Amino acid sequence: MADPMRIRARIEGDQCVVRVLIGHEMETGQRRDATGRLVPAWFIQRVTATTGGRVVFSASWGPAVSKNPVIQFSYAGAKVGDRIQVTWVDTRGDRRTDEAVVSA
Repeated sequence: MADPMRIRARIEGDQCVVRVLIGHEMETGQRRDATGRLVPAWFIQRVTATTGGRVVFSASWGPAVSKNPVIQFSYAGAKVGDRIQVTWVDTRGDRRTDEAVVSA
């Protein structure tokens, strides 16, 4: 299982700014190992953030995203104490969901 995501969600003005560090190897499928064989592609395909049953962020990714990616997005209508869940799914079918509480 992948490491937990590091999620920070903070109210800034009238927006909630969310920053997420995702621990993932993100292999492109173009690198070779020590024996010269291609390392199979393995990367996050989909990232989604929800709060209160509402999707506030969604992205489709490909192999060009770096290892251990960091994302930032903002959305309106958040309150201190709300919970935000971030989920990713990769090319192997692995998935991870973590959550954070919105702070002031």
